[in-house]
Amino acid sequence: MTSHVRKLRIWLKRPNKSTLASWIESAIIILPLVFIVRTWFYGLYQVPTGSMETTMLVGEGFFADKLSVWFKKPKHGDIITFNDPNYPYSNNKLMEYFQRYVWGPTNYTKRVIGVPGDTIKLTLEEGKPVIYRNGTKLDEPYLNKYPLIAVYDPEASRSPLTWKSYDPSYSYKDQPFYRVNEREIKYGNMFAKRFGEEDLKPSAAPYSEGGRILDTQEVKLGPDEYWAMGDNRRGSHDSRSWGPLKEKFIHGKILLRLWSFDTNQSWIVFDLLRHPIDFWSRVRWSRFLQPV
Repeated sequence: MTSHVRKLRIWLKRPNKSTLASWIESAIIILPLVFIVRTWFYGLYQVPTGSMETTMLVGEGFFADKLSVWFKKPKHGDIITFNDPNYPYSNNKLMEYFQRYVWGPTNYTKRVIGVPGDTIKLTLEEGKPVIYRNGTKLDEPYLNKYPLIAVYDPEASRSPLTWKSYDPSYSYKDQPFYRVNEREIKYGNMFAKRFGEEDLKPSAAPYSEGGRILDTQEVKLGPDEYWAMGDNRRGSHDSRSWGPLKEKFIHGKILLRLWSFDTNQSWIVFDLLRHPIDFWSRVRWSRFLQPV
């Protein structure tokens, strides 16, 4: 084995090697290493939706530890990343592995509410959603306490009608989370009414999909199941909709917020090129480099 390694090193350092050959050899060596580290050790994620507001805002980038979840199971309160549990995974094990780790489902980010063996009960008390875990009512200080306001955003990747966390004590231009203006609110209100939606969603109100209230259910988690929910309960598609999360889909734990920009662009540099001056007014400097 040692002799083979020595021969490889001599071959890589051979004289009269062309620049093109050097680039190709470097790519052959470096790219697989980057893929291994990115897939099984550490990862970078940028938030595309408001499901974790105001803990995580759209346009923020996070560092995730992917290594520890192989040895230590997620615990209550951890913010985890995982593959879309509703993705049509292949029945072929090799193909499923490719889908989970190489190309396929969207990544989700939610908070762990229940771990294997827990009994999770969602109910309403005085009209407000509460959660009981193993008979004990949860205190959830991380929940989004702000209402969601309907905003017309033509640059949004999914729909021009979005809901953003809104602090009524500030003017539109001075909002602490997202910049909004009167035009965006006006057209957001119009779009909301057109689709039968509220133009201002209270934070502590039941969440429903398809006319069914999802904050009234009870489940006993199996040995490989977790209950995951977003901190923005009025704007999160989570275990209330698709049920318990299988452990095999979990691939990381969020540790650190790296950056924070008020943008919908998945590639921030494109937003900078499109709005080279205005871009800097949308940097949330106070939210850079913070542990989660």
